[in-house]
Amino acid sequence: MNRKKEQGEQTKKQVAEAAKHLFAQKGYKGTSIEDIAAATGKSKGNIYYHFGSKEGLFQYLLDEWDRDWLEQWRERESTWFTITEKLQGLAEHIVKNDLNHPLTKAMDEFLSSEWDNSEVQDKVTEFYTAQITFYQEILQAAMADGQIQQHDERMLAVILGALMMGLGEMSRRTQVNDTLELYRQAMHVFLQGTLDPGT
Repeated sequence: MNRKKEQGEQTKKQVAEAAKHLFAQKGYKGTSIEDIAAATGKSKGNIYYHFGSKEGLFQYLLDEWDRDWLEQWRERESTWFTITEKLQGLAEHIVKNDLNHPLTKAMDEFLSSEWDNSEVQDKVTEFYTAQITFYQEILQAAMADGQIQQHDERMLAVILGALMMGLGEMSRRTQVNDTLELYRQAMHVFLQGTLDPGT
């Protein structure tokens, strides 16, 4: 990587990190490009050059969050061998890395305020599609080695995704330990309908 490109990447990371803290503190609407410029010492033009807009910068942070989430999941996934362990681990991962992420509230505000934007709608659709595929892969692996009964894995993945979304909404105002217990119990209930009778 040449020096100019390396400096550009460093600037991009610096701006993104400062913006993440500001969005977490002030929310999406409450944070302006001027605030980010002041926090980084970079010009507004420089920020627009790297991200295009405040919306583009926030979407970059959401993509970064998603990449980090998947990377952490892949590191931990290999430590679980049964579908029960895996879904309990997934529940814990979601509670710790989604519900308590610094950008969670700002993301809700962003989606609400920018929902009329077709690009945002497309991004949300893309995210949910990827999420269902992610759940489907976990369930397919468990079916393949006989841990759970054969089902329509796509339908089962949608049910699991809807369960996770509903739990997220229901537990927004509960303590972390209570939320973890709620998710654990939900995974137990979900599995009772899918476990192979011999396990």
